[in-house]
Amino acid sequence: MGVEVGGKMTRSERVELGQLIRKRERVMKSQTMERAAFMLAEFDQQSAQLYSFDDDEVWAEATREAEKIVAESSEKIRRRCKKLGIPSEFAPFLSFGWMQRGQNAVAGRRAELRRMAKSRIDAIARETYAKIERLSLTAQTEVIANGMESVAARDFLEKMPSLELLMPKIDAKEIKQLSDRQHEKNYG
Repeated sequence: MGVEVGGKMTRSERVELGQLIRKRERVMKSQTMERAAFMLAEFDQQSAQLYSFDDDEVWAEATREAEKIVAESSEKIRRRCKKLGIPSEFAPFLSFGWMQRGQNAVAGRRAELRRMAKSRIDAIARETYAKIERLSLTAQTEVIANGMESVAARDFLEKMPSLELLMPKIDAKEIKQLSDRQHEKNYG
């Protein structure tokens, strides 16, 4: 009872395919949420990464050079403070430090970046959900359409409105005219 190449699917084949399409949709949505969680965890790991000055030879050399310059300059400052009679406990000084995290050392900045990452990941997940639903709908429509025998059923399917018809594009000129009318009404 197979289907001929180019022939119509049997009713049981359509039922089984419909069930499979819906199962795949559910699994893909679960995978989307799993992937979103992984992406956020990956971002957290990246933003928490610490970089030591001695992780890289160029960094290590630059750090040694900077420490030498700071030490020399600090000595100049110490001598000048002594000459000016400034007690050492109140004297200004230079300090040098390697920032292992860059901007991410500041908790507020880390939180801001995490919020931005989460927002972007959520948008990607919503977009992925919509794509999955569109793919599922297209596949289900094709399966059902394959079993339609009457002209009336095929015509009905063809006449179903598209999203573009239901939600047309906007025109900037039209929006400007609406804005102008609203402005005249309010401030006229």
